[in-house]
Amino acid sequence: MPRATNAPAALKRRKKVLNHAKGYYARKSKLYRYAKDAVDHAWQHAYRDRKKKKTLARQLWIVRLNASVRAQGMSYSRFVEGLHAANIDLDRKVLADLAVRDEVAFNAVVKQAQDALKAKVAAAAQA
Repeated sequence: MPRATNAPAALKRRKKVLNHAKGYYARKSKLYRYAKDAVDHAWQHAYRDRKKKKTLARQLWIVRLNASVRAQGMSYSRFVEGLHAANIDLDRKVLADLAVRDEVAFNAVVKQAQDALKAKVAAAAQA
């Protein structure tokens, strides 16, 4: 019985890895053994950074909000507390976009948060 090698599938698999490794430096783009390691490593970073991207976006929104709110004489944490007290359910992405693009609307939201915070403090003082 002749020996079966599965050559077409193996060649296709190796060629796929080498195509993914195009643009890599030296033997990592030419030799399957090294390209496989480099591609696996790159995919691990890609997987991790797809998750990390969401964290970095949220951090950017918070930095933008903090800068905009401090211009109104308020800290970020007090602003978020005021939003909860005023029952304003806008997320950080929308608020950061408002702060950058529509300053008048953002100032109105900050004013509502400040008023709700003052009312909360007054209610706590009476109790």
